[in-house]
Amino acid sequence: MHTTPGSVVAVSSLKEFFRDAFHAAALNQRLRIDESVEAYVVSLLTLFSRVEALYERTPEGPRLRPLALMLADAVDAPTPVARQQALQRLGDVSLFIAGFFMRSFARKLVDVDYHIAMGGNAYGCLADTLRQSSRGRAAAQVYAQLARGFQGLVDVLNEVSEMSYRHSDADVLRLYEVWLKTGSRRAHALLGKLGVQPVRSAGARREH
Repeated sequence: MHTTPGSVVAVSSLKEFFRDAFHAAALNQRLRIDESVEAYVVSLLTLFSRVEALYERTPEGPRLRPLALMLADAVDAPTPVARQQALQRLGDVSLFIAGFFMRSFARKLVDVDYHIAMGGNAYGCLADTLRQSSRGRAAAQVYAQLARGFQGLVDVLNEVSEMSYRHSDADVLRLYEVWLKTGSRRAHALLGKLGVQPVRSAGARREH
């Protein structure tokens, strides 16, 4: 049976915190999504607040499985249900990491646009798969919105995670880099508030 993060029983106070924070950030970012999508993301945030839900157990301790291996899990899945679960996991982890750990990408070879591409494509493939059955059409609509609005959702989660964070000079450069790579409206707006007017050079191109 296909499950969603909303099926996990979470601590109500934490879920209420994420609901209020996400709703406020979504309004501020003028992100238009259905209530079902908002509920999905809030449940996802609540679920991944538990280390054991986000990370996988290994002999070396909790580790985050690379996205490429998650994609391989979906490609090599033995059953349609296993493939759906692998695609959902890939989309969920990509969204959470891109939304809450954007600053950490500055120290890594894999950047935030990679997570946006992987997560958006995973949700899109999952939506296409679920549309093929009458029972999966409602869930397909949710995943289709997650795929289409992935960048906007990342912006909203960035705001949730940085509500009390003050930007340094290095963060200004990082915001500019994120804007160049993803076209993030939130990054553009933050740069403007910080006194920086971003301009795309003639040779630059938006990748996603």
